[in-house]
Amino acid sequence: MSVILHIETSTSVCSAALSVDGKLVSDRISFDGPSHAVLLAPFVDEILCDMRNQDIRPDAVAVSCGPGSYTGLRIGVSMAKGLCYGWNVPLIAINTLELLAYSALKATTLDESSLLCPMIDARRMEVFSAIFDQHLQCVRPIAADIVDDKTYLPWLENNSMLFFGNGADKCRIHITQPNAQFVTDIVPKANEMIELAERAFLKGQFVDTAYFEPFYLKDFVATVPKNKVL
Repeated sequence: MSVILHIETSTSVCSAALSVDGKLVSDRISFDGPSHAVLLAPFVDEILCDMRNQDIRPDAVAVSCGPGSYTGLRIGVSMAKGLCYGWNVPLIAINTLELLAYSALKATTLDESSLLCPMIDARRMEVFSAIFDQHLQCVRPIAADIVDDKTYLPWLENNSMLFFGNGADKCRIHITQPNAQFVTDIVPKANEMIELAERAFLKGQFVDTAYFEPFYLKDFVATVPKNKVL
């Protein structure tokens, strides 16, 4: 049996969830943030109460690792690390852009050749994005994009593309190609992490709890030239 506690704090949404063998058994979420410092600990404490009532303990903790806001990620990862040390269980890191792409796949119906482009807002017309196919294979790795009408042309010329995430709305004025589609209300949530975390758990894909650092937007802005692909 796999019992995984999931934590997601990379945007203004704060959430935590518990899964058993890949099935959701408890979750808490707030869309009224950012208020992670106030909400996350009570959310986790309530889920721990649910665990005690079911007489189970976690086998791993999964945390969304960014890109995302510095404060949110710091709070979420610090909580996740503390729980891992306390329970002596491994840490699973879930890429926030992949999580968004997975959530979009569940929420929409796409034709077979469609690509997915999750976007995390950075500043001005800048976003942090990646491009995935419908098997969640990365077609283009994470990049810092200054969005204009040519930014995604190589992919839009031959494929329909779905844009979503908290950085997508501001890009509508520039991405006007017929193959571009925009979807709202796709946000990273802990209860959507379950399948990705379960897959990582079964493959033994853990990160080093002591040395793991999340993918902070501020660090990425400071060290990566604009439009450089990692």
